[in-house]
Amino acid sequence: MHRALITGGTAGIGAAFARAFAGRGASLVLVARDPSRLDESAAQLRREYGVEVETIVADLSDREAQQRVADRLVAATNPVDVLVNNAGFSVKASLLEEDISAHDLGFEVMIRAVLKLGGAAGRGMSERGRGWIINVGSVSALVTQNNYSAIKAWVGNYSESLGVQLAGTGVQVTALMPGWVRTEFHNRAGIKGSSIPGVLWLDADRLVEECLRDVARGKPVSIPSLRWKGIAGVLRTTPRGIVARLSARLSHRRSREK
Repeated sequence: MHRALITGGTAGIGAAFARAFAGRGASLVLVARDPSRLDESAAQLRREYGVEVETIVADLSDREAQQRVADRLVAATNPVDVLVNNAGFSVKASLLEEDISAHDLGFEVMIRAVLKLGGAAGRGMSERGRGWIINVGSVSALVTQNNYSAIKAWVGNYSESLGVQLAGTGVQVTALMPGWVRTEFHNRAGIKGSSIPGVLWLDADRLVEECLRDVARGKPVSIPSLRWKGIAGVLRTTPRGIVARLSARLSHRRSREK
């Protein structure tokens, strides 16, 4: 049986990964910053699936917390076989703002923590000759809306680069690039999403199942659903000037929804 460590494992896509692994009989290590929600999620998973659930209270914007999680990933006792780097949030601040504290927070949680934990997992797993690292990115990496798009573009490139460095070790790296997913993520970001066609929304549990099938096939990038595969394919082949104009239109529409 495997043991999966999931950051942001109490809500949204992270919670869906927790359910998916628990349903397969895997032990879990859930990482989140809210102790009460973490305990509640762990208790529910133990009750419903009968699996072992370990918890780590950690705010990944704090570097000491990042180190604690990294230490768990390299631990030889009850080793972690799967890392899901999922913790994240929307970065709405303008790139022109003098105060870049919101950007700093995004960098810590969605870049530095991903780098720190991915490296720790890669070292620990490669010593054992097997492991899986899933980094949650976004199709928004293919557009040019804001710093969230830029951060997720980094996540995608980093994942493929890490996969190259781990080639031949038995450790596989997959970047998950979802489109719009029905979770509390958008509510937290203050995005209503009323102008987004219903057909473009994804269910978190189905998304995770598709991702795990792609992981089983050894794919370095997972884009769940045919519709989002098609959208991503178009964005990758469209001239960047056109993508920039499309991104500006999307940003304007999103600002009207707030």
